[in-house]
Amino acid sequence: MKEVMAIVRMNMMNKTKRALSDAGITSMTARDALGRGKGLVDTSLLEGAEKGYEEAIAQLGHSQRLIPKRLMFIVVPDNLVEKTVKTIIRVNKTGKSGDGKIFVMPVADSVCVRTGECGVAVLDEA
Repeated sequence: MKEVMAIVRMNMMNKTKRALSDAGITSMTARDALGRGKGLVDTSLLEGAEKGYEEAIAQLGHSQRLIPKRLMFIVVPDNLVEKTVKTIIRVNKTGKSGDGKIFVMPVADSVCVRTGECGVAVLDEA
């Protein structure tokens, strides 16, 4: 089992959920997040915000240098990892900075609280 953690643009979340569901990957958890990648923040926006220009402040938002994102957690059997990652990339790749990141991590075990099932039996099937 692996956990696929993906950080995507807020406006891409519904398309990503739909594409994953169409690929047979329906179980996931998501939450709002603020962050930024290694790309540089547009310094002209920062300078404008410091000078009090409302347009620049609005584009930066309340978080200044942090951008609203969506964080998805998807635990899948090993044989669905590649399909999951490729689906997320296909939907979110624009070629521009901010498309997101995907991390794949091992998961030792899983347990369904309702049934008590353990392991891959609680996950989406291939």
